[in-house]
Amino acid sequence: MTVTELLSYEAALAEYDPVMGLEVHVELGTKTKMFCGCSTELGAEPNSQTCPTCLGLPGSLPVVNAIGVESAIKIGLALNCEIAEWCRFARKNYFYPDMPKNFQTSQYDEPIAFNGYLDVQLEDGEVFRVEIERAHMEEDTGKSTHIGGATGRIHGASHSLLDYNRAGIPLIEIVTKPIEGAGERAPEVAKAYVAELRELIRALGVSEARMDKGQMRCDVNLSLRPNGTKTFGTRSETKNVNSLRSVERAARFEIQRHAAVLSSGGTIVQETRHFHEDDGTTTSGRIKDNAEDYRYFPEPDLVPVAPAREWVEELRKGLPELPRVRRNRLREEWAVSEQEMQSILNAGAVDAIVATTEAGADAASARKWWMGELARNANEKGVSLEELPITPADVARVSALVAAGDLNDKLARQVIEGVLAGEGTPDEVVEKRGLKVVSDDSALGAAVDEAIAGNAAIADKIRGGKVAAVGALVGAVMKATRGQADAAKVKDLILEKLGVTEG
Repeated sequence: MTVTELLSYEAALAEYDPVMGLEVHVELGTKTKMFCGCSTELGAEPNSQTCPTCLGLPGSLPVVNAIGVESAIKIGLALNCEIAEWCRFARKNYFYPDMPKNFQTSQYDEPIAFNGYLDVQLEDGEVFRVEIERAHMEEDTGKSTHIGGATGRIHGASHSLLDYNRAGIPLIEIVTKPIEGAGERAPEVAKAYVAELRELIRALGVSEARMDKGQMRCDVNLSLRPNGTKTFGTRSETKNVNSLRSVERAARFEIQRHAAVLSSGGTIVQETRHFHEDDGTTTSGRIKDNAEDYRYFPEPDLVPVAPAREWVEELRKGLPELPRVRRNRLREEWAVSEQEMQSILNAGAVDAIVATTEAGADAASARKWWMGELARNANEKGVSLEELPITPADVARVSALVAAGDLNDKLARQVIEGVLAGEGTPDEVVEKRGLKVVSDDSALGAAVDEAIAGNAAIADKIRGGKVAAVGALVGAVMKATRGQADAAKVKDLILEKLGVTEG
C-alpha cells in the first residue's frame, strides 16, 4: 500500500478508535554486560568485547550483573511499580544471526517490576496516565550490518556483517498496558510518554537513553477497533523506532494504514514493521510470533532474584528528584507561568536552560537565548535543541559578554550564529568577526557629533522638548558603528551634547 492510498487521519478517527501498546528497550549504562564481565564501552573494534558466555559457547555459565538488577528496581520504583519479592530469568528461544546463543536470556511471566503507571503531560498541559504492565530484565542482541541492496535491510542484501560486542548488554524492557481513550491524540500521547520516560531514565542515572545511539528504542504496537466497540483489533508492531518525532509519526501512519485496510474490507496482518525516517512510512517485516512460539522456559543456569525488602526501600528512599517534580520546582524558581513552562518543555529546553544557569548565566537570560534565537535556529534546521552545535557553556559565555557590556543583543545573535557555523568559541567568534561593542568615549563621541551635525533639524526638535525624536539620532549612530555601540549609552551622550535632560 502506498502513501497515496492511506485514509486521511480525520477520516480514520471518524470510524475507528486506536489502541496502542508501547514497548521501550533501555540499554543500561553498566560497565560490564548483563551475564558476563565483558566491557560495554561503545566504539571498540567489532567482536573485540566478547567471551564464551556472551557468545553462547558450550560450557560457559552466566552470572547476573548486580548493578543491572539495582537499575531495574530503580526504574520500577520510579514508574510506581510493585517490585517482585521473587522472580527469575527465562530463555526466549528463536533463531536470528545476531543472537549467538539462539535464545535470549529474558524474563517472561515473572518480571522484576509490574503494575505501575507514568503520568505524562501533553502540549496543552493535559495530563494523561499511561499504565505500565511490566518492566523486565534481559540482554541485548548483537548488531547486523547488511551489505548491498537499496534499503540497508536484510532483504536484497548480498551479505551481512555481525558484531557481537552489543550481545549481552543489559536491557530493561518497559511494556505498557493497552493505552485506550487517547483518540485523535494517540500519536501525541505516544511521543509524550517516550519523552517523559527518557527524562525519568536520565534522572535515575541508569542510562544516557540516547535514542540516536540506540540506547533507547521503542516498539509501537497499534490496532484499531470500530468506534463504540470494546474488542481489540489485530495489531501491528513497528520495531525499533529511535526518535520522539518518529514515534509520533509511526503511530499516526499506522492509524491511517490500518483504517485504509479495514475500510476497504481487508484484514490486518499481525506482523512486525519497519519505520522509514525519510518519508514517515512503515513497511512489512515478518509475521509476528505469539509468546508460545518462543517456547519460553526457566533459565536453568541462573538462580532466582529475590531482592530483600529492606534493600528495595533503601533504593526507594535514594531515588533522585523525578522529572515532573523537578519541572514544578524550576517553574517556581524561574517565576514563570504554567503556560511558559509548558512552552519550555515542548521545546525540549529544560535541561539546556538548567545547564546554562549552572555555567553561570541567570535563568532569564538562559531562557531568552534557548527559547528565542536557538529555538528558531533548531526549527529552521528541523533538529532538536540538543542537536545544535552549541553548548550551554557557550550560551552562558554569550550571556556574560552581554551582561559585561561587551556585546549587545544584536551582536550576541551574530556570535551565536558564528558558534553554530563552527567558527569557534564565543570569544573566538567575537575576535574573528570584530564584534565587540564600541564603548570608547572618544569614538562614540565622534559618531554622536557626526549624527547631530548630519541631522540638524532633528537635533533642534530634541532641544525644543521632543525628546522622543532622539531615537532617530541613536539609529544613525548605531548604523555608523555597524550596530556595535551601546544604544543606551549613545542616547545619554546625545542628550548630554544637546543639553537636554530626559524626564
